[in-house]
Amino acid sequence: MNGIVVGLTGGIGSGKTAVAECFAGLGAAVVDTDAIAHELTGPGGTAMLALETAFGRSVVAADGRLDREAMRRQAFSDPEARKRLETILHPMIRARADSRCEEAVAAGAPYVVLVVPLLVESGDAYRRRVDRVVVVDCDDEVRIGRVIARSGLSRDDVARIMAAQASREARLAAADDVIDNNGSRDDLAAQVAVLDHKYRADFARKSVKG
Repeated sequence: MNGIVVGLTGGIGSGKTAVAECFAGLGAAVVDTDAIAHELTGPGGTAMLALETAFGRSVVAADGRLDREAMRRQAFSDPEARKRLETILHPMIRARADSRCEEAVAAGAPYVVLVVPLLVESGDAYRRRVDRVVVVDCDDEVRIGRVIARSGLSRDDVARIMAAQASREARLAAADDVIDNNGSRDDLAAQVAVLDHKYRADFARKSVKG
């Protein structure tokens, strides 16, 4: 791929969606693996037959989509179930993400932001697909408050999800660039604007070399 692909990640509640919106507003193409996962597990989604075969009808909602809460209960209570889920979904997600990144580059995007919530946890699966890793970072208490406010999950539920993800320290160690999201939306936008300028310059240099 000739274009610049930036991997965007961060723990639950860090503000990845807000950052992606800022990048999109500046003209970057955004490919969101979580959105792709929802497509694959929606009614008639490509992954649904394999998921029903692996986990049974109990994880299929009345309209044919994945019952994400039922699936979450299985995955968090049984490590083998979680592994089976990842084995089914992750290759499909990566293949569709690759295709969309290539389409965005071919369409002339200045660079692509590939949003991968579990980029650090996936090892080289995504790291080798991107030119830079951007981590959205903020204090744990801020993250917990945001998730509770938007989802209605309990504090214990959020804590379990956070414990299953990479630590804050591990994400920061993997970062090429860090966006601090403890402040206002204006602060966030200013940081994204700086990186946008950098990535456009990187793309220009890569184009010349290519």
